[in-house]
Amino acid sequence: MKFKGFLSVFLAVLILMGTAVPSAAAAEEEEEPFTLEDPNILAKAALLVDAKTGAVVYAKDEHKELYPASLTKIMTALLVLEAVDSGKITLDDSVTISERAASMGGSQMYMEAGETHTVAELMEGVAMASANDGCVALSEFVAGSEEIFVERMNERAAELGMRDTHFVNTNGLPVAGHYSSAYDIAVMSRKLYAFEETHKWFTTWQSTITVGLPGKEKEFGLTNTNKLIKAYPGCNGIKTGFTAEAGYCLSASATREDTHLIAVALGCETSKLRNAQIAKLFDYGF
Repeated sequence: MKFKGFLSVFLAVLILMGTAVPSAAAAEEEEEPFTLEDPNILAKAALLVDAKTGAVVYAKDEHKELYPASLTKIMTALLVLEAVDSGKITLDDSVTISERAASMGGSQMYMEAGETHTVAELMEGVAMASANDGCVALSEFVAGSEEIFVERMNERAAELGMRDTHFVNTNGLPVAGHYSSAYDIAVMSRKLYAFEETHKWFTTWQSTITVGLPGKEKEFGLTNTNKLIKAYPGCNGIKTGFTAEAGYCLSASATREDTHLIAVALGCETSKLRNAQIAKLFDYGF
């Protein structure tokens, strides 16, 4: 009884002195939740995902159907490497460039009809220099025609759950009915990056390839269109894109320690702005 009386007096004195009496609930201070400000990405659509799990870190209109420009080539490259993986073709196989492939405009390797290149050389041109002619040549070699290859592109998109995508060609030149979304581009980007063969192509800044018919060969320089592999620490891919209709687009990969992220930005107004938005997404994720 004496102890209880002392305790009551002690607590009363603490209250009078303005000292808070700790409770069991308040004994442990609550930590402030960790929050990040919205990165306010200036793109028509954007997405940031964990490359290992596919978990979404940031999204903006990620299912909006937009022109993907040369990000289309991610699916083209994926199907080629899946054909290699299945044993249907090899990277050392020789491909003869058709009249149709040689006639492609836009980004290209300026190959002539009749000249030959290995699958690996054409894949390097597609990955680094966004070669439209290389895409058509590869599609014809794998499927017999670009039309049949495009059918397979759409079938593969459906298999991967890419519900916002429809392909009409292999290279992304603008045409009605050809569209994709930031979400779907991230899906196929994750699949493509899983092929280790791509890592060298994605991260090589400059290379050369010999083009031209026998007796008229010349060296053609390849420069990677993804400047972030030099400008952003840890950036290791994947594919740029641009047309007037699509704006500036990029699906990019970056790794720091055990964290691997893939960021997609579509419909940016300039290449500089596009790169800045991807860098902002990576900063946000890391």
